[in-house]
Amino acid sequence: MRLHVLGAGTPTPTPDRFGTSYVLDLGGGRLAMFDCGPAATHKLVKAGLWPTRVDWLFFTHHHFDHDIDYPCFLLCRWDQSIGKENQLKVLGPKLTETITERILGEGGAFEHDWKARVGHPISQRVYLNRGGKSLPRPAPSVDARDVGPGLVYNGTDWQVTAAPAEHVQPFLDSLAYRVETEHGSIVFTGDTQPCKSVIDLARGADTMVCMCWNDQDAMDEDGEGPFQCGTKGAARMAEEAGVKRLVLAHIGPNLSRHPVMEKGIGDVRQLYRGEVVFSHELMQLDLPRL
Repeated sequence: MRLHVLGAGTPTPTPDRFGTSYVLDLGGGRLAMFDCGPAATHKLVKAGLWPTRVDWLFFTHHHFDHDIDYPCFLLCRWDQSIGKENQLKVLGPKLTETITERILGEGGAFEHDWKARVGHPISQRVYLNRGGKSLPRPAPSVDARDVGPGLVYNGTDWQVTAAPAEHVQPFLDSLAYRVETEHGSIVFTGDTQPCKSVIDLARGADTMVCMCWNDQDAMDEDGEGPFQCGTKGAARMAEEAGVKRLVLAHIGPNLSRHPVMEKGIGDVRQLYRGEVVFSHELMQLDLPRL
């Protein structure tokens, strides 16, 4: 099992980080994406992966830095398909079904695009030359479902459980996810403040990917401490949950700078006894059971 960090940043673009997205390689050619932030499709390809190989997409919540590349990913995956791929399954909190329909449905924002590619002779020729099945070319078809806390996906040798994450309710619902496989477990917190529901979900996990917005002292001083995790919040949550490896992600511009980064990592290590990984975009982590 391997984790690909596609997006390790925040809504603030920097030359090195922008938005949130991860891909979990489950082995056997199976890829699951978690969030689809800015340029996630391009970063996916830069990581040596391909959109048609991703069969599952899980959204933690629907802030733009977690879902803005969703239209691009949907259309690219469909456009590059040859009609033999698995149907994409998309799961996330409330609005997941609505957003999907508004992108691809009749009258949706990109109906004009896919209908042109289905109907125009040159698009049909490109599709056939790529190895596509006989015409007519099928329209996009996505299995999108709104989900809540509990077991949300049960595969043959892996399962995904969700728990509430405390972020910007009641404006948006937010979820954290735990993936259990025969090779180990990994938790994606999404955006959250330290909370019991995420700690319980992460209890004893091998790896936890946790948002880490900024140096905690700076966050507490400027009033940005509530409703999200900084360095000390992420560390305390990981320590209480007893996770073995903490991957710091969703890292803001200030924490990405030296020497703030070094102070932040030092603060985390004072509070958390496991392995600490300060993530960067296109990082790959093998995930054996620790």
